[in-house]
Amino acid sequence: MIDRIFKIFVAIFLLQSVSCTSIQKTAVTDHYNGKKFQNPTLEKQFSPSFSDIFRMMREGRPKWPKNIENTAIPTIEKNLDKDETSITFVNHATFLIQLYGLNILTDPVWSKRTSPISFIGPKRIREPGVDFSDLPQIDVVLISHNHYDHLDKKTLRKLNERYSPKFIVPLGDKKLLQSIGIKDVIEMDWWENIQINPYTVISFTPAQHSSGRGLFDRDKSLWGSYFIKHLNQSIYFGGDAGYSTHYSDIKKRLGSPDIAMLGIGSYAPQFFMKPVHMNPEEGVKAHKDLNAKLSIGMHVGTFQLASEPFDEPQLKLKEALQKENIPEATFLILQEGETKKISVSSN
Repeated sequence: MIDRIFKIFVAIFLLQSVSCTSIQKTAVTDHYNGKKFQNPTLEKQFSPSFSDIFRMMREGRPKWPKNIENTAIPTIEKNLDKDETSITFVNHATFLIQLYGLNILTDPVWSKRTSPISFIGPKRIREPGVDFSDLPQIDVVLISHNHYDHLDKKTLRKLNERYSPKFIVPLGDKKLLQSIGIKDVIEMDWWENIQINPYTVISFTPAQHSSGRGLFDRDKSLWGSYFIKHLNQSIYFGGDAGYSTHYSDIKKRLGSPDIAMLGIGSYAPQFFMKPVHMNPEEGVKAHKDLNAKLSIGMHVGTFQLASEPFDEPQLKLKEALQKENIPEATFLILQEGETKKISVSSN
C-alpha cells in the first residue's frame, strides 16, 4: 500500500505542472508564447502524460542506499584573494561559491524531502555536506527554476531570516518568494544582467528544461542557468538542463567559464528524461561546448529522482572522459562537503 501511494505521488511530482506565479512579461519571444514559457531548442515541448509516467514506473527503479555518511570536511573561507574562488559542494545542485568579498548559494536545499508534502516524496539519503549553522554570511542566492528539488521554501525562508541575502529568480517566481516573506527578490529573463557589486556581474542564461510546482502551473515561470563574472574569473552554474545548443550559445556571448557546474544525474529512462536532464556523456559534450577549464558534476548522490543506479553517473562520466581523451582532473564530482579552491592565475 505504501509503495502504491508513493508511486501515485511520484506521478504527480514528475508531472509538476499549486500556482504561485505571476508573469510580468508581455512580449512574445522565442521562449514565451504569451501564455507559457518554452524551449526554442525543442520542436515538441516537454509535456509527459500519465501514460509516460506509468511506463517509466513499469521499468522499475534500482534500490539506492538508505543512508550514507558524508566523509568530506568543508573548508569555509573567511578571506579570499582577488584571483581565488572556493567551491563547496553541499548536495544535489547546492553549491557554496565563495569569491573575494562575496558568498553565493545555488539552488539551496537543506530539507529532508523535496516535495510539496512533508511526509512523502523524494527523501535525502545523506545529510547536507555543510551544516546550515556553519554557513558564512550569504550575500546572493541563485534559483534556477521552481521545481521542489531546486526551490525549497523552507530553506529559503531560513536563509532570509538569518542572512537577508539578495535572491535572484527566473521570471514568474518573485511572487512565490514574496509569499513566504522574502522582499529582496530580483526576477530575470534570459540574457539579462545584474551588477551585484563593483567586481561582480551575474547574467541569467538559457537552459533547456521546464517548470511547475503543481497540476496547473506547468511552464508558467521561466527556468535557466547563471553566468557569474567576478574580476578576472567566470563561473557557470548550469541549473537543471537537457543537452542543447544553449551551451555553445552561452560561450559565444559570454566566453568560456573557468568553472562550470553541470548536471549529470536523473537521466534514466532516456525516453522520459532526455529533454530535461543530461547524462554524463551529454555533460561532457556541454563541457566541451563551453570550453570550460574545469567542470564539476552535480544533481547526483542525494535524492533519487530517476531510474539510474546510484553510482552509475560517476562510472559513466569516467568512461565518457576517456572516450573523448579529456583528463579526468578537468571534470570532477566532488563529495558532499568537499571544497575545491581554484586560483585563476594558476589555471
